[in-house]
Amino acid sequence: MIKYLFLFLMSFSLAANANSLYKRKCMSCHGKKAEGKKSQKAPRLAGQHAWYIEDQVKLIRDKKRTSGYSKRMYPFVKKLTDKEIKELAKYLEELK
Repeated sequence: MIKYLFLFLMSFSLAANANSLYKRKCMSCHGKKAEGKKSQKAPRLAGQHAWYIEDQVKLIRDKKRTSGYSKRMYPFVKKLTDKEIKELAKYLEELK
């Protein structure tokens, strides 16, 4: 029982961290619920596949993707760790 409680609390903690990360790094352009903002030309992130978000953010962070609005995103993602990107991507995939 304690093991399951621990796992639950860990997953809650990771989600809270990802939510905080989203608010600090992404929300201003992609919207409160990751719905996307036409005025910012920022796409919807909610419900996207985690693997896709993770790949794209890493490409932008590592300056391997520079097309479109990647240059605008770079300052927000340049210091993200692989772990943070993975947590953020999983969080966004679970949003509807």
